[in-house]
Amino acid sequence: METPLPPNPNPNPNPNQLEAPPPPQPSSPPPSFPNIARISSFAAAAVPRRPAIRLTSEFDSDSSLFFHKVSFRLFDRLAKLKLSFQNDRNGDVSSPHLGFLTRYFSVLYDVESRNALLNGSLDVSPSLQLKATHDVKNDQIGKPEYIHIGWSTSSLSMSCTSKNDKSIVYCLCFGRVLQFKYHREKEQQGEVAMIASLAPSYKLELSSAVPTLGLPRATLRFPLGEVSVAEREDEELKRVLSINGILKGQLMNGVCTALYKDNDLNLRYSYKDGELTFIPSVSLPANALSFAFKRRFSPADKLSYWYHFDTSAWSTVYKHTVGKDLKFKAGYDSEVRLGWASLWVGDEDGKAKTAPMKMKVQFMLQVPQDDVRSSAVMFRVKKRWDI
Repeated sequence: METPLPPNPNPNPNPNQLEAPPPPQPSSPPPSFPNIARISSFAAAAVPRRPAIRLTSEFDSDSSLFFHKVSFRLFDRLAKLKLSFQNDRNGDVSSPHLGFLTRYFSVLYDVESRNALLNGSLDVSPSLQLKATHDVKNDQIGKPEYIHIGWSTSSLSMSCTSKNDKSIVYCLCFGRVLQFKYHREKEQQGEVAMIASLAPSYKLELSSAVPTLGLPRATLRFPLGEVSVAEREDEELKRVLSINGILKGQLMNGVCTALYKDNDLNLRYSYKDGELTFIPSVSLPANALSFAFKRRFSPADKLSYWYHFDTSAWSTVYKHTVGKDLKFKAGYDSEVRLGWASLWVGDEDGKAKTAPMKMKVQFMLQVPQDDVRSSAVMFRVKKRWDI
């Protein structure tokens, strides 16, 4: 017998009539999107922006001079204007310089010498770059006038550089394997060189003067150092072969270095671990022996000592640091017979903008051994203001 079906809990009296659809569910409100303006303004406030005006002042008691630098942005931060000058205690201003800098062009103007240095660069394409510098009065600001044109691809690159209308340099590279370089000085001799990559980390360079004065100079570079062979004139004005080179290698948990130059050999060994550094060295044939010893007692305390056996001169330095913003040093140098101590507030090698209160201070005491009464106290202060 078949098992009877269970009765329908909601029977329909009219089998030809469809069941009524379920009532519609209440519509959910549309999702609310955050205010885009609020997000953009918050993001802009969260990203640190460079100050509009920056002023940095520095005073050195040794020279009794103030040095000031002022810079601020122009044209919606597309350009920057810089001003720097010095003044003494009497207020006399000296060495004023003006600068206008953009991404592709800059002008540096020396007010006292009335000289301007113009720099420009242009990326014509991903493989072609143009650079140029023009000094209105040559060598007044310290940079020579030059024009540089470069073109490069994945397998070939060429460049040409002209400096001060007195020298010109051509360079031609075929990938990473072969390189030709030619350097010529007007009214003087030039130089031509060829560099070949023999294997990974191995290079052979042949260079010769133009016009040729002798055999070309050969230089072989390899992972442990380099060796070069060239001709030179001795005391009797005879041309002889000269060999120079440097070798480095691991030896007994340290690094051994041999430097040979102009018939002088310097051997140096450097051993260093987490707490101790020992560096003996000897120069031959002078037989000048010296060594350096450094001991770190803790992450904040370090002692260094140097001694030269040929002159019996020695020096020592003790350093104590508190974080990165406070450093104390004290030392003595027997060669000049001087003891000294210094205190740094702010990172010694850092900038003023990263120091506490954006200010760096250094105090230094010098005590001559032969005349204690002539001891001197010097200080240097550097402060930056962001407006």
